Amino acid sequence: MSANSYWIDDRLRSQRVATRTLPNFVPARDISRNIVGTRTEVRRRGGIIPSWVVFSIIILATSGLCLSVIMRTVAEAGSAATTYEKMSSEVQKLREVNTNLEQEVRRLNTDSRAIETAARLRLNMVRTNEIVLPAE
Repeated sequence: MSANSYWIDDRLRSQRVATRTLPNFVPARDISRNIVGTRTEVRRRGGIIPSWVVFSIIILATSGLCLSVIMRTVAEAGSAATTYEKMSSEVQKLREVNTNLEQEVRRLNTDSRAIETAARLRLNMVRTNEIVLPAE
């Protein structure tokens, strides 16, 4: 298959070349020189921004950053302390429940009256010589 060279040549021929010229732009160096001044003028003035202003801005930014970090740390420490208090109270309650359960297990293993009372209350058991009367 051969390429269509006629179409390509015709397209290149039909393209127009820009006839007008671009406007002359002033270089950025000249604009900044008009606004700021020459290098010697800037050096004589000590720069555009005084050095104490730059130093103050740096100190303020650093102080702000440190202050925000400290405030966040204090807030997280307070939250952690609250969580710790809540968890320690829960642990204390669970320890009390465990000691009560251990005492009850010991009593049920050793005391026959405790076994009888637990059987009557929890399992609704009666002795063989007892008569049960339902009360409504």
